[in-house]
Amino acid sequence: VPLAVPQLALWRILPSLDGLRELVFGTATSWKQLLTISLPVGSYQSLLVPVFILILVSVVVSLTVALRSPLGDLAVLGPVAVFIVGILFGPDSALWPFPVAIGLTAVILVWLVWNRWYRRRESIRKLSTREVSAGGQPVDRIADGGFVGARTLLSAGIILAIAATASFGASQLLPPAQDRVVLRTTIAQPFDARDYPSPLSGFRKYEQPATKSRTIFTVTNCPADARIRIATLDTYDGVVYSVGRGSVNSASGAFTRVPLSVDQSGVSGKTVTFGVTIGNYSGVWLPTIGKLEQVRFESANAATLLGNFYYNNNSDTAAVVGGLASGDTYSVTAVLPTQPSESDLSTLQPGTVNLPAVAVVPDGLAATLDGYVTGVSGAGNRLMAMIDGLRRDGYVSHGVSPTEPASRSGHAADRITELLTAQQMIGDQEQYAVTAALMARQLGFPARVVFGFAPRDINPTGQTRVDGGDVSAWIEVNTTQYGWVAIDPTPPLRPIPDAEPQDPTKVARPQSPVQQPLKETETRDTQLPPNTSQEQDPPENPALTIFLRVLSGLGWASLVMLVVLSPFLTIAIAKWRRRRLRRRAPTPIQRIAGGWDEFEDAVLDHGFTPGPTPTRLEVAQEVGGTQPFVLAAVADRAIFAPGDPDPEQAEQVWKSVDDLRYSLDYNLSRWERIKSLVSLRSLGGYSVRGLFARERTKR
Repeated sequence: VPLAVPQLALWRILPSLDGLRELVFGTATSWKQLLTISLPVGSYQSLLVPVFILILVSVVVSLTVALRSPLGDLAVLGPVAVFIVGILFGPDSALWPFPVAIGLTAVILVWLVWNRWYRRRESIRKLSTREVSAGGQPVDRIADGGFVGARTLLSAGIILAIAATASFGASQLLPPAQDRVVLRTTIAQPFDARDYPSPLSGFRKYEQPATKSRTIFTVTNCPADARIRIATLDTYDGVVYSVGRGSVNSASGAFTRVPLSVDQSGVSGKTVTFGVTIGNYSGVWLPTIGKLEQVRFESANAATLLGNFYYNNNSDTAAVVGGLASGDTYSVTAVLPTQPSESDLSTLQPGTVNLPAVAVVPDGLAATLDGYVTGVSGAGNRLMAMIDGLRRDGYVSHGVSPTEPASRSGHAADRITELLTAQQMIGDQEQYAVTAALMARQLGFPARVVFGFAPRDINPTGQTRVDGGDVSAWIEVNTTQYGWVAIDPTPPLRPIPDAEPQDPTKVARPQSPVQQPLKETETRDTQLPPNTSQEQDPPENPALTIFLRVLSGLGWASLVMLVVLSPFLTIAIAKWRRRRLRRRAPTPIQRIAGGWDEFEDAVLDHGFTPGPTPTRLEVAQEVGGTQPFVLAAVADRAIFAPGDPDPEQAEQVWKSVDDLRYSLDYNLSRWERIKSLVSLRSLGGYSVRGLFARERTKR
């Protein structure tokens, strides 16, 4: 309990009944909960139980296999399983993936080499207690202390380095997808914003006389000029603007539970702390300001509210399943992102985030936008020309008072068309925000609508009352310089002149395509109108096209095959180099000894098992036939006889080695010959010290 559910342990040391119960239930339920909450989880509820179980089981199983099983090498499967499960249950963004993978591989390699060395040393020690030489000394006493894994470690390290280099090169030529797919990206989140109506649809209810002067909620220490966000809307289907749902190709984001806090260290801005007390407000959307770092519920039902709290860090929208009620109180620590000044808005450049596609573009929107931006150059200048045009031509009316001109609620495509094509442009924040967002997207800026409140009288050091009349809506555009930038397109309040008599000879504003943005914004990920130019590219040569595609396919296939086969090619090259060095040794006696070593390594690679520290005659006996015995006798005579052999004798030994290698391959299938070629037995079977010690013993 102190490790898995520390918050329920007595004095953080002793287990409690509640902790034991949470540990038992968490064993079955906390795995899925871990996938529906943002990381890190800390000691929130019982979400450390999966980690505790995973580590406990892997340690027990790995130690049991390592200490009790003859297959001690399999103990590495425990750490590998922990590594894989950590990735699957981890975040959708990798943290130091290459160093972590290399570190794990190095630890596994060290364990395998050490375990092999230890088992071999024990085998030699037991054998030496039974077999003694003619002088009464244990056989190969000098070789017992050798580290048999030196060559294994060196060979495996070289192979690993080459494979890693080839893999890194391939990853640079063909980089992986930016989105990391783990379990939490595929599981359905408990909170789906699409299950709830768009909060923007209820905009006019706050302007009704019965609600306009009522306190919706109260904010303590509200930042100056703050806009209070209720929800961010980025999906338009021609009927409503709604809260989107994240996917692999959308920046809508997903709602996840927040156990402790949200990491906003990468956000440049001012950190603020404020409190909120709910009044005549209800619904699942939690009023917030800026980018949330931490929320602390303080009312009597705080535990329930925290358990039902979800946050979308992409859209900065918070929600509480089950909704808020009058009297609910909470405090928020958040970061207010740095925003450009009004004079800097004309320098903005479109960002590159992806938003859900606009399903319907209202009629009249393109023509009106064309009238605002014609002759204006620069992405930021065109954006501000559009905003200034709406502010200049538009009038604000909620249409709820008898003294106000008629203004239909809603923001469907027909309502936006009515706003833009009527004799007078009359609407409120609901219509102007939607219109500005759609126009901004036509200009190449990713844009979304924010529904919330803009308090008129803010007390930064005391309580700020937010009434229904403070309801508002504005837009946010994504830029390369500042990220999301808030802009209010609503015209200023001013008298609405009387409408002029209808002229039957006039028709609605003509539809004309929007002038394409200048080249500086054409390369961005935007939703510009398609190019209808009739110019066509020169015809391509079909034969050349097919040839280039085939050549490209063969190139990629060759690269993949090279990466896959690089470890085996490395083994073959290492053996070729070893053979070359032995055959070109400086003295004939070294070449003869190297020839025998080459034959003995070939014997090992072909599956023969001569036993620990065998003599040459024992190796020849294991292989069988006359030629191995002849080669063993020649090698023993050349090495142990007085005087040095001549070069012709060394060359004859190597010819015999070539013949014996051919005879070993003769009755094997092609697959068996390939296996012997890439076998690691001869590369790791003996240590350098062991080889020299063996030679001294045989002498």
